[in-house]
Amino acid sequence: MSPSISVHDAAQTAALLPFRVLVDEIARAAHDHAEGLIEAPARQVVPYAMGGTMLSMPATAADIGVHKLVNVVPANRDKGLPTILGMVAVYDGATGQPRLLLDGPTVTARRTAAVSMLALRTLGPEALRHATVIGTGVEGLSHITALAELYPGLPVTAIGSSLEKARSFAAAHRHLGVALQAASSVPPETDLLITATTSAKPVYDEPARDDRLIIAMGAYRPDLAEIGALTLSGSRLYVDDLDGARHEAGDYLQAGVDWASVGSLAQALREKSRPGGPAVFKSVGCAAWDLAAGRCALRMPGDQLE
Repeated sequence: MSPSISVHDAAQTAALLPFRVLVDEIARAAHDHAEGLIEAPARQVVPYAMGGTMLSMPATAADIGVHKLVNVVPANRDKGLPTILGMVAVYDGATGQPRLLLDGPTVTARRTAAVSMLALRTLGPEALRHATVIGTGVEGLSHITALAELYPGLPVTAIGSSLEKARSFAAAHRHLGVALQAASSVPPETDLLITATTSAKPVYDEPARDDRLIIAMGAYRPDLAEIGALTLSGSRLYVDDLDGARHEAGDYLQAGVDWASVGSLAQALREKSRPGGPAVFKSVGCAAWDLAAGRCALRMPGDQLE
Protein backbone atom coordinates (compact mmCIF):
# COMPACT_ATOMS: atom_id res chain seq x y z
CA MET A 1 0.00 0.00 0.00
CA SER A 2 1.24 3.50 -0.81
CA PRO A 3 2.13 5.59 2.23
CA SER A 4 -0.28 8.43 2.97
CA ILE A 5 0.83 11.90 2.00
CA SER A 6 1.49 14.33 4.87
CA VAL A 7 -0.26 17.69 4.30
CA HIS A 8 1.04 20.91 5.88
CA ASP A 9 -0.41 24.41 6.06
CA ALA A 10 1.67 27.60 5.99
CA ALA A 11 2.69 27.54 9.67
CA GLN A 12 3.52 23.84 9.58
CA THR A 13 5.51 24.28 6.37
CA ALA A 14 7.55 27.09 7.94
CA ALA A 15 8.32 24.86 10.93
CA LEU A 16 9.70 22.21 8.55
CA LEU A 17 12.06 24.74 6.93
CA PRO A 18 14.34 26.16 9.64
CA PHE A 19 16.85 28.46 8.02
CA ARG A 20 19.91 26.87 9.64
CA VAL A 21 19.07 23.60 7.89
CA LEU A 22 17.58 25.06 4.74
CA VAL A 23 20.65 27.17 3.91
CA ASP A 24 22.82 24.04 3.95
CA GLU A 25 20.35 22.24 1.71
CA ILE A 26 20.43 25.15 -0.74
CA ALA A 27 24.23 24.84 -0.85
CA ARG A 28 23.90 21.12 -1.55
CA ALA A 29 21.34 21.76 -4.28
CA ALA A 30 23.53 24.44 -5.90
CA HIS A 31 26.32 21.91 -6.21
CA ASP A 32 23.99 19.16 -7.45
CA HIS A 33 22.35 21.45 -10.01
CA ALA A 34 25.73 22.58 -11.36
CA GLU A 35 26.86 18.96 -11.64
CA GLY A 36 23.70 17.92 -13.51
CA LEU A 37 22.37 15.87 -10.59
CA ILE A 38 19.16 17.91 -10.42
CA GLU A 39 16.85 18.33 -13.39
CA ALA A 40 15.08 21.69 -13.15
CA PRO A 41 13.55 22.83 -16.46
CA ALA A 42 12.37 26.37 -17.04
CA ARG A 43 9.06 27.12 -15.39
CA GLN A 44 5.91 26.84 -17.45
CA VAL A 45 3.58 29.83 -17.39
CA VAL A 46 -0.12 29.33 -18.25
CA PRO A 47 -2.57 32.27 -18.18
CA TYR A 48 -6.01 32.13 -16.63
CA ALA A 49 -8.91 33.67 -18.53
CA MET A 50 -9.61 36.10 -15.65
CA GLY A 51 -6.08 37.52 -15.78
CA GLY A 52 -4.25 35.32 -13.30
CA THR A 53 -1.29 33.07 -14.05
CA MET A 54 -0.46 29.46 -13.20
CA LEU A 55 3.23 28.65 -12.73
CA SER A 56 4.47 25.08 -12.91
CA MET A 57 8.00 24.30 -11.62
CA PRO A 58 9.17 20.67 -11.38
CA ALA A 59 12.57 19.37 -10.31
CA THR A 60 13.95 15.86 -9.81
CA ALA A 61 17.01 14.25 -8.26
CA ALA A 62 17.98 10.69 -7.34
CA ASP A 63 16.46 11.01 -3.86
CA ILE A 64 13.32 13.09 -4.39
CA GLY A 65 11.18 14.95 -6.89
CA VAL A 66 9.18 18.12 -6.31
CA HIS A 67 6.49 19.94 -8.24
CA LYS A 68 5.52 23.46 -7.28
CA LEU A 69 2.21 24.65 -8.70
CA VAL A 70 1.45 28.28 -7.91
CA ASN A 71 -1.34 30.63 -8.97
CA VAL A 72 -0.68 34.39 -9.09
CA VAL A 73 -3.93 36.37 -9.18
CA PRO A 74 -3.40 40.13 -8.64
CA ALA A 75 -7.15 40.81 -8.71
CA ASN A 76 -7.52 38.83 -5.48
CA ARG A 77 -6.17 41.83 -3.60
CA ASP A 78 -9.48 43.65 -4.18
CA LYS A 79 -11.37 40.62 -2.86
CA GLY A 80 -9.40 40.35 0.36
CA LEU A 81 -7.80 37.12 -0.83
CA PRO A 82 -4.10 36.18 -1.16
CA THR A 83 -2.62 37.07 -4.54
CA ILE A 84 -0.30 34.03 -4.48
CA LEU A 85 -1.62 30.56 -3.75
CA GLY A 86 -0.32 27.10 -4.41
CA MET A 87 1.44 23.99 -3.18
CA VAL A 88 4.63 21.99 -3.42
CA ALA A 89 4.33 18.22 -3.75
CA VAL A 90 7.34 16.18 -2.61
CA TYR A 91 7.83 12.66 -4.01
CA ASP A 92 10.15 9.75 -3.36
CA GLY A 93 12.85 9.77 -6.03
CA ALA A 94 12.99 5.99 -6.46
CA THR A 95 9.29 5.11 -6.45
CA GLY A 96 7.54 8.37 -7.30
CA GLN A 97 5.29 7.93 -4.27
CA PRO A 98 4.01 11.19 -2.73
CA ARG A 99 5.56 12.06 0.64
CA LEU A 100 4.61 15.63 1.54
CA LEU A 101 2.33 18.44 0.45
CA LEU A 102 3.69 21.85 1.49
CA ASP A 103 2.29 25.38 1.30
CA GLY A 104 3.65 26.89 -1.94
CA PRO A 105 4.00 30.58 -0.98
CA THR A 106 5.73 29.63 2.27
CA VAL A 107 8.21 27.39 0.47
CA THR A 108 8.95 30.17 -2.02
CA ALA A 109 9.44 32.85 0.63
CA ARG A 110 11.70 30.75 2.84
CA ARG A 111 13.84 29.12 0.15
CA THR A 112 14.34 32.53 -1.49
CA ALA A 113 15.52 34.02 1.80
CA ALA A 114 17.72 30.97 2.35
CA VAL A 115 19.38 31.54 -1.04
CA SER A 116 20.12 35.11 0.05
CA MET A 117 21.53 33.91 3.37
CA LEU A 118 23.81 31.48 1.52
CA ALA A 119 25.01 34.33 -0.71
CA LEU A 120 25.66 36.38 2.42
CA ARG A 121 27.62 33.54 3.99
CA THR A 122 29.65 33.09 0.80
CA LEU A 123 30.17 36.66 -0.45
CA GLY A 124 29.43 38.91 2.51
CA PRO A 125 31.46 40.33 5.37
CA GLU A 126 33.06 38.02 7.92
CA ALA A 127 31.22 39.82 10.72
CA LEU A 128 27.88 41.34 9.72
CA ARG A 129 27.23 44.67 11.48
CA HIS A 130 24.09 46.20 9.97
CA ALA A 131 21.52 45.09 7.39
CA THR A 132 19.02 47.18 5.47
CA VAL A 133 16.00 45.69 3.71
CA ILE A 134 14.16 47.71 1.05
CA GLY A 135 10.66 46.28 0.75
CA THR A 136 8.00 45.60 3.36
CA GLY A 137 6.13 42.77 1.65
CA VAL A 138 6.26 39.00 2.08
CA GLU A 139 9.85 38.61 0.89
CA GLY A 140 11.09 41.55 2.93
CA LEU A 141 9.59 39.96 6.02
CA SER A 142 10.95 36.52 5.13
CA HIS A 143 14.47 37.92 4.80
CA ILE A 144 14.24 39.72 8.14
CA THR A 145 12.95 36.49 9.70
CA ALA A 146 15.98 34.66 8.29
CA LEU A 147 18.35 37.33 9.63
CA ALA A 148 16.70 37.07 13.05
CA GLU A 149 17.27 33.30 13.16
CA LEU A 150 20.83 33.38 11.87
CA TYR A 151 22.04 36.72 13.29
CA PRO A 152 19.97 37.32 16.45
CA GLY A 153 20.10 40.88 17.73
CA LEU A 154 21.43 42.27 14.43
CA PRO A 155 20.57 45.94 13.76
CA VAL A 156 18.24 45.95 10.75
CA THR A 157 16.73 48.93 8.95
CA ALA A 158 13.47 48.61 7.00
CA ILE A 159 12.70 50.93 4.09
CA GLY A 160 9.26 51.00 2.49
CA SER A 161 7.45 52.93 -0.19
CA SER A 162 6.92 55.60 2.48
CA LEU A 163 8.46 56.28 5.88
CA GLU A 164 5.06 55.79 7.49
CA LYS A 165 4.73 52.34 5.95
CA ALA A 166 8.25 51.42 7.06
CA ARG A 167 7.50 52.53 10.61
CA SER A 168 4.32 50.48 10.74
CA PHE A 169 6.19 47.46 9.39
CA ALA A 170 8.99 47.83 11.94
CA ALA A 171 6.55 48.24 14.82
CA ALA A 172 4.67 45.10 13.79
CA HIS A 173 7.79 42.92 13.56
CA ARG A 174 10.17 44.05 16.31
CA HIS A 175 9.36 40.81 18.14
CA LEU A 176 11.31 38.78 15.58
CA GLY A 177 14.62 39.09 17.39
CA VAL A 178 16.52 41.79 15.49
CA ALA A 179 16.93 45.47 16.37
CA LEU A 180 14.46 46.62 13.73
CA GLN A 181 14.11 50.30 12.87
CA ALA A 182 12.55 52.27 10.00
CA ALA A 183 14.22 54.81 7.72
CA SER A 184 13.72 56.56 4.41
CA SER A 185 17.29 56.05 3.14
CA VAL A 186 20.07 53.49 3.49
CA PRO A 187 22.15 54.12 6.64
CA PRO A 188 25.88 54.60 5.88
CA GLU A 189 26.87 51.77 8.25
CA THR A 190 24.92 49.20 6.21
CA ASP A 191 27.16 46.34 5.10
CA LEU A 192 24.31 44.20 3.76
CA LEU A 193 21.58 45.65 1.56
CA ILE A 194 18.68 43.46 0.45
CA THR A 195 16.15 44.72 -2.08
CA ALA A 196 12.80 42.93 -2.05
CA THR A 197 10.55 45.02 -4.28
CA THR A 198 8.88 44.74 -7.67
CA SER A 199 10.06 48.17 -8.77
CA ALA A 200 10.23 49.05 -12.45
CA LYS A 201 13.11 51.46 -11.81
CA PRO A 202 16.15 51.14 -9.54
CA VAL A 203 15.59 51.74 -5.83
CA TYR A 204 19.36 51.76 -5.24
CA ASP A 205 22.04 53.19 -7.52
CA GLU A 206 25.02 54.34 -5.48
CA PRO A 207 28.74 53.88 -6.13
CA ALA A 208 29.88 50.35 -5.30
CA ARG A 209 31.49 49.90 -1.87
CA ASP A 210 33.98 47.28 -0.74
CA ASP A 211 32.19 46.97 2.58
CA ARG A 212 28.63 46.54 1.29
CA LEU A 213 27.13 43.38 -0.23
CA ILE A 214 24.02 43.95 -2.35
CA ILE A 215 21.44 41.16 -2.65
CA ALA A 216 18.67 41.88 -5.15
CA MET A 217 15.80 39.39 -5.29
CA GLY A 218 12.58 41.28 -5.95
CA ALA A 219 12.74 42.20 -9.65
CA TYR A 220 11.98 38.96 -11.49
CA ARG A 221 11.13 40.19 -15.01
CA PRO A 222 13.16 41.92 -17.75
CA ASP A 223 11.07 45.09 -17.33
CA LEU A 224 11.79 45.35 -13.58
CA ALA A 225 15.01 46.61 -11.99
CA GLU A 226 15.99 47.31 -8.39
CA ILE A 227 19.74 47.99 -8.74
CA GLY A 228 21.08 50.67 -11.08
CA ALA A 229 23.94 50.60 -13.57
CA LEU A 230 26.24 52.74 -11.39
CA THR A 231 26.28 50.12 -8.64
CA LEU A 232 26.53 47.22 -11.07
CA SER A 233 29.38 48.68 -13.12
CA GLY A 234 31.69 48.77 -10.11
CA SER A 235 30.79 45.39 -8.62
CA ARG A 236 31.54 41.71 -9.05
CA LEU A 237 28.28 40.19 -10.29
CA TYR A 238 26.69 36.90 -9.27
CA VAL A 239 23.34 35.18 -9.82
CA ASP A 240 21.65 32.16 -8.29
CA ASP A 241 20.88 30.56 -11.68
CA LEU A 242 22.64 31.72 -14.86
CA ASP A 243 20.12 30.25 -17.30
CA GLY A 244 17.15 31.90 -15.61
CA ALA A 245 18.94 35.19 -15.00
CA ARG A 246 19.74 35.69 -18.67
CA HIS A 247 15.99 35.94 -19.31
CA GLU A 248 14.64 37.37 -16.06
CA ALA A 249 17.27 39.51 -14.29
CA GLY A 250 15.97 42.92 -15.33
CA ASP A 251 18.65 44.76 -13.32
CA TYR A 252 21.45 43.10 -15.29
CA LEU A 253 19.63 43.08 -18.63
CA GLN A 254 18.77 46.78 -18.53
CA ALA A 255 22.34 47.66 -17.52
CA GLY A 256 23.72 45.62 -20.43
CA VAL A 257 26.12 43.61 -18.27
CA ASP A 258 28.68 41.29 -19.86
CA TRP A 259 27.32 37.85 -19.00
CA ALA A 260 30.76 36.34 -19.41
CA SER A 261 31.74 38.20 -16.25
CA VAL A 262 28.74 37.02 -14.18
CA GLY A 263 29.37 34.17 -11.77
CA SER A 264 26.87 31.65 -10.42
CA LEU A 265 26.17 30.81 -6.80
CA ALA A 266 27.71 27.39 -7.38
CA GLN A 267 30.89 29.00 -8.69
CA ALA A 268 31.09 31.29 -5.66
CA LEU A 269 30.71 28.31 -3.37
CA ARG A 270 33.64 26.56 -5.09
CA GLU A 271 35.98 29.48 -4.41
CA LYS A 272 38.29 28.76 -1.49
CA SER A 273 38.08 32.28 -0.04
CA ARG A 274 35.69 35.22 -0.17
CA PRO A 275 36.31 37.14 -3.41
CA GLY A 276 36.53 40.55 -1.72
CA GLY A 277 35.58 43.90 -3.21
CA PRO A 278 32.09 45.18 -4.05
CA ALA A 279 29.63 42.45 -4.98
CA VAL A 280 26.03 42.20 -6.17
CA PHE A 281 24.10 38.94 -5.97
CA LYS A 282 20.96 38.68 -8.09
CA SER A 283 18.36 35.99 -7.34
CA VAL A 284 15.65 35.04 -9.84
CA GLY A 285 14.64 31.65 -8.43
CA CYS A 286 15.01 28.08 -9.60
CA ALA A 287 13.06 24.87 -9.02
CA ALA A 288 16.26 23.35 -7.61
CA TRP A 289 15.73 25.56 -4.55
CA ASP A 290 12.24 24.10 -4.10
CA LEU A 291 13.82 20.65 -4.24
CA ALA A 292 16.22 21.77 -1.49
CA ALA A 293 13.20 22.78 0.57
CA GLY A 294 11.68 19.35 0.02
CA ARG A 295 14.89 17.71 1.23
CA CYS A 296 14.91 19.98 4.26
CA ALA A 297 11.32 19.12 5.17
CA LEU A 298 12.06 15.41 4.94
CA ARG A 299 15.03 15.83 7.29
CA MET A 300 12.88 17.12 10.12
CA PRO A 301 12.06 14.80 13.06
CA GLY A 302 9.23 12.36 12.43
CA ASP A 303 6.92 13.95 14.98
CA GLN A 304 6.93 17.18 12.95
CA LEU A 305 5.57 15.30 9.96
CA GLU A 306 2.50 14.04 11.73
